[in-house]
Amino acid sequence: MARRTLDEPGEDVVAVAKLERQARRNPFSRIALFLRQVVAELKKVVTPTWRELVTYTGVVLGFVVVMMAIVYLLDLAFGFLVAFVFGGGS
Repeated sequence: MARRTLDEPGEDVVAVAKLERQARRNPFSRIALFLRQVVAELKKVVTPTWRELVTYTGVVLGFVVVMMAIVYLLDLAFGFLVAFVFGGGS
């Protein structure tokens, strides 16, 4: 015997039911649930070793220096371009 699709709830029906259930919850219970979820996620965090920390810091600082150089060079190029188009002034 084939299953009818009418027997299975649609995704939108399930989503609406979840929203209604959350709306009926006490605000304090929602805050408590949020805090429990935060603690559960923080337990998953792995702190890096000293070597990893130094490596990640070096990578970030190197990336920032490269980006600063690119922005500086673009600023110089656009400055010269503007001065060429609108006249050097002095």
